[in-house]
Amino acid sequence: MTSNHQIIVQTLVEQKRDELYPEISINDFFHIYATEQILKNYDLNYEEIEKGITEGGGDGGIDGIYTFINGELIQSVDDIVDAKKNTLLELVVIQSKFTNSFTETAVEKCNSSAKELFDLSNDLDALRSVYNEQLIRSVKIFREQYKKIISKFPELSIQYFYCSKGTEVHPNTERKVSVIDSTFQELYSDASFKFEFITAQKLLEISRKEQTRVKQLLLKDNPISTTDEGYIAIASIRSYFDFITSDDKKLLKYFFDANVRDYQGTVEVNKGIKETLENPGEEDFWWLNNGITITVSKATYSGKTLTIEDPQIVNGLQTSFEVYNYFRGVPDSQDERNVLVRVITTKSEKSRLKVIRATNSQTKVPLASLRATESIHRDLEDFLLTEGFYYDRRKNFYKNNGKPINSIVSISYLGQAVMAIVLQEPDYARARPSSLLKNDSDYKRVFTEDYPIKLYAKCVNIQKQTEHRLKASKSSFSTSQIGDMKYHVALYITCLALKKESPTPKEIEGLNLSEVSEDSWQTAIDDVNVLYDSLGGTNAVAKGKELITELKELIREKITAADKVYSK
Repeated sequence: MTSNHQIIVQTLVEQKRDELYPEISINDFFHIYATEQILKNYDLNYEEIEKGITEGGGDGGIDGIYTFINGELIQSVDDIVDAKKNTLLELVVIQSKFTNSFTETAVEKCNSSAKELFDLSNDLDALRSVYNEQLIRSVKIFREQYKKIISKFPELSIQYFYCSKGTEVHPNTERKVSVIDSTFQELYSDASFKFEFITAQKLLEISRKEQTRVKQLLLKDNPISTTDEGYIAIASIRSYFDFITSDDKKLLKYFFDANVRDYQGTVEVNKGIKETLENPGEEDFWWLNNGITITVSKATYSGKTLTIEDPQIVNGLQTSFEVYNYFRGVPDSQDERNVLVRVITTKSEKSRLKVIRATNSQTKVPLASLRATESIHRDLEDFLLTEGFYYDRRKNFYKNNGKPINSIVSISYLGQAVMAIVLQEPDYARARPSSLLKNDSDYKRVFTEDYPIKLYAKCVNIQKQTEHRLKASKSSFSTSQIGDMKYHVALYITCLALKKESPTPKEIEGLNLSEVSEDSWQTAIDDVNVLYDSLGGTNAVAKGKELITELKELIREKITAADKVYSK
């Protein structure tokens, strides 16, 4: 008999799919929804969630894999970072089934694939005939990141989540967990391992848990208050740790402004803060540290407690991360040293962005970390809204406001589209999705006032329509194949539609997509697929120079042939 929890989950997922992503199947949406809830504390956007999806033929019983370093998602092997000692490396593996039960077979498949995929002595390339490309890619990210920092003895956490609409787990299925636990203990003896069944009731509990938007900070003494509702205060580092963590002592990632939180400072800076924390001297901590700056929508003070609404930590990230790491190592410590905290109530987004740039201008935070504060992105947000797109300049702002998934455009998504279509570098767009903002020269080539603003909207439209047709293709391309080909197809269809080998930004802006026939789209997909497949059909092929070289040659041949026909 179907339980109330199962009925509620079924109805909830169906309604959410219709509101947010009607273009995909209910099973595919259930996986996205379940992953969003399970990884809620990591504050991923939909693009990041989808990039981790591995389901399909040859998925080894794994539907999604995510690798985190100190809570930050590692999206590709190019993003792999070095780290200091006591770094937290997390591997999260998710399996989701839109069914009313949990099966032994599903757990057994996870164990079989784990033995092969996570054994560092096994060559991943030799497993390509068994497992799909996206799974190999995601596992490689974890393996390469682990090997990069293995000499630093990271704290390794491996978590498996199996989510379905089931209401209970049969003892026979439960017993299978011990087998996969033994597998990982054998492969990574120093790792902590957890396997959790997410039942319908558990999924509802997670879904109902809202992100914390109001938090209290206990102060050491009365703060200095300002006429504009701000405060300058001293709080113990223990109180500050409690402020930036959840009840289960997980770091509240969404408290850290997305503009700067990916920057964790130089090894020297972090080392200095770490040493100060671990080796108390005569000086209080706040004497030796610049402190924390928090922008808020509202702050009130009562009884040595600041009640803060919508906190965004915009300066002092290294300090925050080191305080967090310090108390993770000594969880019962009641360290009474203090940290300086500045609380600024901002009345507008423009004002908040000024605070971000000003408070970080005297530190070594690179400009790349502050890209989203620039005026071009505010202009793009306004203009793309008129085109039906929600520009995610403020990470997850539109996701949290329930906007359709396919209408949300991240900065990296837009950058990749422009890189592929305007700059004709689809290989680079595929290879380095996250470096467009971090690399100054790349950024300036993509986001420039020299381009008409309508060009950006046109690139988004071309890219979205390309992806839609690849997903709907009768060839039933895998997620990995679509990711590999979508930038090349977008460039190819643009050039053929305009009958130009290298169309100008103005020509691309003027492209009327409604005049591009379905036969032309299909031809573009088929032509790119043939080239991609003939070269090996792998992620390395999509990132390599040979595919784009051959594609440009094919564009030249097609346009020349069309010109000859037209001249007759």
